[in-house]
Amino acid sequence: MLIPNKRNWLWLLVSVGLIWLDLWTKNLASSELTYGVPVEVLPMFNLVLQHNPGAAFSFLADLGGVQVWLFSAIAIVVSTIMIVWLGRLKPGQRLLSASLAFIVGGAIGNLWGRLELGYVVDFISVHYQSSYFPTFNIADIAINIGAGLMILDIVLNPEKEEPGLKKAG
Repeated sequence: MLIPNKRNWLWLLVSVGLIWLDLWTKNLASSELTYGVPVEVLPMFNLVLQHNPGAAFSFLADLGGVQVWLFSAIAIVVSTIMIVWLGRLKPGQRLLSASLAFIVGGAIGNLWGRLELGYVVDFISVHYQSSYFPTFNIADIAINIGAGLMILDIVLNPEKEEPGLKKAG
């Protein structure tokens, strides 16, 4: 059974909500912004339409299209593993459930663009004077929040020693 704990399917609604928000904002950016032309929102925050055929920070963007299939395959495998993992969590594991839901939502949001367009739409630009952080999107934010929540879960909920097992050493 994919989701043994039926309550965990609700976390998939969080993923779906993030996918919807990501796709909606990417569509809005694509229809309202001119490619490569920044629109200042705040002194350190711009909206600028960019197309990223690579991974984070345009990593491997120059592989001639192979990277689209590579990163799509990785996103599909990782998302599937995380959905199964989410389904097997105990009901009280909210922090880990949230982290998996955010990562899945972000991964599928970027996967959608890769498969549909051959690139990911990025539009959020943060900078300080002439130093620019790479442009990103809502899916990237969701993945980073999910990773942060997972790290927080590891810190707050370390694995407990199983009864009857002794620590090595």
